[in-house]
Amino acid sequence: MTEYVIETPPVVALPVAGTTAQFPVRRVYCIGRNYAAHAIEMGHDPDREDPFFFQKNPDNLDTSGTFPYPTKSSDVHHEAEMLVALKSGGTDIAVGDALDHVFGYGLSLDMTRRDLQGIQKKMGRPWEIGKAFELSGPCGPLHPVSKVGHPDHGRLELKVNGEVRQEANLNQMIWKVPEMISYLSEYFELAAGDVIMSGTPSGVAAVEKGDVMRLTIDGLGVLDVTVI
Repeated sequence: MTEYVIETPPVVALPVAGTTAQFPVRRVYCIGRNYAAHAIEMGHDPDREDPFFFQKNPDNLDTSGTFPYPTKSSDVHHEAEMLVALKSGGTDIAVGDALDHVFGYGLSLDMTRRDLQGIQKKMGRPWEIGKAFELSGPCGPLHPVSKVGHPDHGRLELKVNGEVRQEANLNQMIWKVPEMISYLSEYFELAAGDVIMSGTPSGVAAVEKGDVMRLTIDGLGVLDVTVI
């Protein structure tokens, strides 16, 4: 038995809908500006150029149904996304083979300290201080491919306190799920346990303590998260 010099950190895992099983998370990749309207609202050209990714930490993911408003920010935004969970991986995965590596799909929010992210952008620095803070990735349970197939269309909607903030169709993603997996595998060795947050549509906006966010995607259920 291996002896460690500190207590072993807990395994970060997401529940699997309809079972008691858990999906252990290895890495979290997030694609930026994957809906044209969101690229425009953030001041960028929506043309289909090479995708770009940033990362959150596995323990940023949280299924508690609450989101603690973070410190050092007064402008925290919601970004509603479909999450893709991989059961296997590799390098240089062909687009036509990419979906064979998917375990399932779920609902997620890429919560963002927009003011801090904006400062980093202006300075040409990494985004982690705005993106990868504690509990910044509220998630719902995963739905296996065997139950839901591969969602490539369907309504995505985020309401805050009952008011629609974000709405789109999954078919409006600039880079589709197989393309994301294939592209990432050119630069990283993907593996079982990796998850990809597939980008957010337009309508991102600030939340306040007490707000209730409700994310729905056709076929993937509902995620309710309260800002505390």
